[in-house]
Parts: sequence; C-alpha cells; structure tokens
Amino acid sequence: MSLINEYRATEEAIKELQERLKNMSQDDKLQKELEFEGKLRELMGQYQKSLRDVIALLDPEAKNTRTNRTAKAPAPSKRARRVKQYKNPHSGEVIETKGGNHKTLKEWKAKWGADTVEGWSTLLG
Repeated sequence: MSLINEYRATEEAIKELQERLKNMSQDDKLQKELEFEGKLRELMGQYQKSLRDVIALLDPEAKNTRTNRTAKAPAPSKRARRVKQYKNPHSGEVIETKGGNHKTLKEWKAKWGADTVEGWSTLLG
C-alpha cells in the first residue's frame, strides 16, 4: 500500500471513530455509567479505599475464586526438541544432537559454515 493510500485510510478510520465517539457520548446509559464511576471513585477517595478493598467488601469469595482458577490452569508445556543427525561428508563422522550447543558441531560450523553444516542434517523421530 502506498503512503498516500495508507494516509487516506487512516484519515477515514479517524473520521469513523470520531463519529462513533460522538454517538456514544450522547448515549444515556454511558452517561449514567460515567456518573456512577465518578461518584464511586470520589467515595473511595473520601474513605481512602482502593478498588481491591471495594471488591473484597462486596464479593469476599472473589479473591479465592481467582487464585483457584490460576492454580488449576495447566502450565503450557514446551514442545520437545527433535533429534537431528549430522553426517560430515569429509570425515564420515556422525553426530546426533537436539540442539546446536554441541562441541564438534560448533567446530564444523566454524570450519565449513552454518548453512553448509545444516545441509548435512537429517531429522530423527
């Protein structure tokens, strides 16, 4: 997309968002919610309470539910690395490794280049 097309698309998006904002600001439900939020924050400041204090007061089990949910969620497991086999065509030596931190493999890459050495690899299981 050319720069001028991107500029015009952005300009159009801004106009649409401004129109949407104007329509939302005239909504009575939004006005009531904003008024409620303002009064609530003012009251919280008057009594020196945080949002967490208010939530704990109104829903004492909310904290327990939240910690239980996070404790039950299984941790995402990492995908196991696959074994690669490298066969050096110059010496006939074979190396099997899961990562690139192999001493001999590093030496080969330093001598013949990483791209060349990767060409010698085959994936095992």
